[in-house]
Amino acid sequence: MNRVFSVARSTLRQPADVQRSAPSRWLRSCALSLPLAFALIASGPAFAQVKIGSILSVTGPAAFLGEDMKDAMQMAVDDLNAHGGINGQKVEWVFYDGESQPAKAINATRRLISQDKVSVIVGGGNMSGIALAMQPLAEKAQVPFVSTEGAMSIVYPAAQRKFAVKSTVDDDQVLERLADYFDKQKITKIAFLADSSGFGQSAVEQLKTIAKERKLEVVYQSFNPSDTDLTPQLTAAKSASVGAVVCWTVTPAGLIFIKQAKQLGLTMPLIHSYGFVDQRYMKLAGEDAKSILLVSVKFPVGADLPDNDPVKSNILDLTKRFEARFGHAPNQFVAQSYDAVMLAAQAMQKAGPKADGAAIAGAFAGIQGYKGISGIYTFSPERHSGLSKSDTVMIRYDGTRFRLADYH
Repeated sequence: MNRVFSVARSTLRQPADVQRSAPSRWLRSCALSLPLAFALIASGPAFAQVKIGSILSVTGPAAFLGEDMKDAMQMAVDDLNAHGGINGQKVEWVFYDGESQPAKAINATRRLISQDKVSVIVGGGNMSGIALAMQPLAEKAQVPFVSTEGAMSIVYPAAQRKFAVKSTVDDDQVLERLADYFDKQKITKIAFLADSSGFGQSAVEQLKTIAKERKLEVVYQSFNPSDTDLTPQLTAAKSASVGAVVCWTVTPAGLIFIKQAKQLGLTMPLIHSYGFVDQRYMKLAGEDAKSILLVSVKFPVGADLPDNDPVKSNILDLTKRFEARFGHAPNQFVAQSYDAVMLAAQAMQKAGPKADGAAIAGAFAGIQGYKGISGIYTFSPERHSGLSKSDTVMIRYDGTRFRLADYH
């Protein structure tokens, strides 16, 4: 069922453009570039080991996300070890397959805590429902948990989630970005189709507040992740004469949304959430994918970003190295997974080699202006999600790759 990987040495060569810097230089800098972040991690000769544990689903319905996410975490661990590990300690990575099942992930979480005795858990099964099941266990054991999943309730309210942070953008920030787009297009009424999962319902709760503040009328419709017919929901949206229809899911039901919306003759903008930004979905949707807009972090359209974008160079570097190593283009989930490992390393470095879970968890609040892959991360005791609205863009699929549709 579960697979364990122990990484003792890097399989990657050090990139030529990575410049080593003294730790003191890093400590004086708040806005870190990715190469400089590597320099932070190198703090002398590496003899001992530090454990990072991860749970992702590489089998079951969520496997199409989990494989790339696992590969990204492997790259991050290898990069850390290639640059001296963390606090002079090599990183041992312990990985378990959550199998897209909360019960399996819960058992694996307990094992990471009680048997493997990891310092940090990174990754919540690539499903918000799984991450929500894991979080209380990590909180009770006082083991820091870096979630790679989207639901805000994984890390908020912050006072009750002291040991949890996440590497993804919050739903409210993504929805605010969508509201900005609707303002530009003078759209005042939308339909919002959200699945019944934690990911979908978290967005519904956030949109209820944002819609009121932004004077946006919303027709809410719900569906199950396993549904194969969304005709009733789409017919209701069409009858309501909305100016746009948004679908919020990470499941194949999102393909049904695309196909049936076209069949029903919906001509208003059709928009998918950041959870659906995957080329495999677009290829399955065929020509119909070209009519879809998606709200996303910048990673899938790195080449289209203006040259002065603060994370463009990081995106291009990781994309190139990922393609060379794994033979295919990475999806956006690679960015948040790679960032999650690096954020854990940042906190562990700040806390020191003998720090306990509470000290490491507290150190996340000291991460300010870290230039990752998904965007620029800034945490605080009250803010357990480091990304913001400015880290998101509107994108489209041209039949071959994702392209930038709206930058600000």
